[in-house]
Amino acid sequence: MADTMIQGLPTWLAQAHNAAHITVVLRTLQKREHARLVACTVARHQAHPSKRHRLSHLPSTLATKAEHVTYYSATVGSDPDNQPDNRYSDIFPYDRTRVVVCPGEPSHDCSSSCTSGRYLNANWVRELAGGKWWIATQAPLPHTAHTFLSVIMEGVSPPPGTCFSNLRSLNRVRTVVQLTRNLESGMRKAHVYFPPLDGQSWVIEPPSGSADPPFQVTLVRSQSIEEADCVKSVVSLRPLSKDRTPEGEPIVFQHLLYTAWPDHGVPAREAREGLLRFTRLVDEANRDLSLHLGISDLDPNPPIMVNCSAGVGRTGAFIAISSLLRHYRFLAPGDQTGEPIPPLPPSPLGPLPEELQDDLVAQEIDSLREQRPGMVQRDDQVGLVYEVLVAAFVSASGANGVPVGDA
Repeated sequence: MADTMIQGLPTWLAQAHNAAHITVVLRTLQKREHARLVACTVARHQAHPSKRHRLSHLPSTLATKAEHVTYYSATVGSDPDNQPDNRYSDIFPYDRTRVVVCPGEPSHDCSSSCTSGRYLNANWVRELAGGKWWIATQAPLPHTAHTFLSVIMEGVSPPPGTCFSNLRSLNRVRTVVQLTRNLESGMRKAHVYFPPLDGQSWVIEPPSGSADPPFQVTLVRSQSIEEADCVKSVVSLRPLSKDRTPEGEPIVFQHLLYTAWPDHGVPAREAREGLLRFTRLVDEANRDLSLHLGISDLDPNPPIMVNCSAGVGRTGAFIAISSLLRHYRFLAPGDQTGEPIPPLPPSPLGPLPEELQDDLVAQEIDSLREQRPGMVQRDDQVGLVYEVLVAAFVSASGANGVPVGDA
C-alpha cells in the first residue's frame, strides 16, 4: 500500500519516509552525536587525566565549549573504580540523568536526590512525544545483578526535575523489558539473574564489601507468547536475613524478553507485526495491577526498566517506537492526568535544522541521545522507527478503515 493511501498517516511521516530525507536525518543526528561525544570525552579526560590523554585531546579541549563539557559529562561511569561495572568500555551514563541506586527509603523532598548510592550503568530517559519515563540500562553482569535488582527492591534517585512520590513503593518499577537474548552468536549478551523453572529460587549475592542483604529470586511462572515473539515471566524478589531466611512480603515484577531482535541489526520485516504486539504487551503488563492486590495508591503506569546488551541501540529504538505510538494513541497515554507533557530541557547544541522541525522521529531520537549516549545507535535502527510507525498506521487502516489522526 502506498504511503499516500494509508488513512490517517501524518503528512510529515509520508514525506519523511524516503531515502533523501532519511539521509539528511542520519547526517544531522550523527553530527550532533559526535559533538556530544567530543564534549563527553573532554569531560572524562579532565576528570581522570593522564599526560598522554591530555596531549592527544588538547585540540578537542580547546574547541569544545565549557558548557557542553559540563552538560555531557559522564565522569562517574568512566571513573576507574566503576569501570568493572560497565559491560562495554566505551559506554557510560551521563552524570546529570544517571540512575543512582539508593539503599533505604528515598527522600520525599522533591528537591533532593540520592547521589552517594551504588553505581549502575543506567540513565533516566523520558519520551519526548509520549511523555513516559524509562530506566535505560545495560544488561546485568554477574557482579552487577544485585544492583540491577536493587532498582526494584531498594529504590533509586528520582528522574531529574520530577516529584515522584516514592520510588520504593508507589512508583516502584514493576516491569523489566529485555531486548536481547542471553546468548547471541555464541557470545554472552546478558547475565541470567532468575531461574529457568517455575517455582525455583536462586540467591543473588550483593557486591563484594557491601552490607546489603542477598536477594532470593523466584520464578513464579513463565510463558511463551509466540505472536509477540516474547517470553513473559513473573518473578518475585525478597531480601534474606543474616541467617538466610526470607524477610517481608515478596516484591513481584514482570520480565518480558523479546526474542526476534538480533544484535547489530533490526527485526526482520516479517517480525514487525510481532514487534508492534510486543510493544502493546509491555504497555499492558506495566498497567496490570493484578499481581499487587492489597497495595493502595500504586502508580497505574510506573517507569519501565529496559535493557538490551549495552542499553543504547535496541533500547533507544524501542523507547522511540513506544513514544511515537503513545503520541498517536496506539498506546495509552503515559500520563493519565490529561495535563500537557512538560518540555524537556533544551539542548545546548540548539534545535534541529528547520527542515527536520516537523519530523517527530528525528526529534525523538535526538532527544533520547541528549539523555543517554548512543541511543538508537545504528542507521538501520533509525530507519526501523519510521517503518514501525508506518506499519502501525497500516495495521490500523487495514483493521477498520478509519483515520487514526494527524499532527
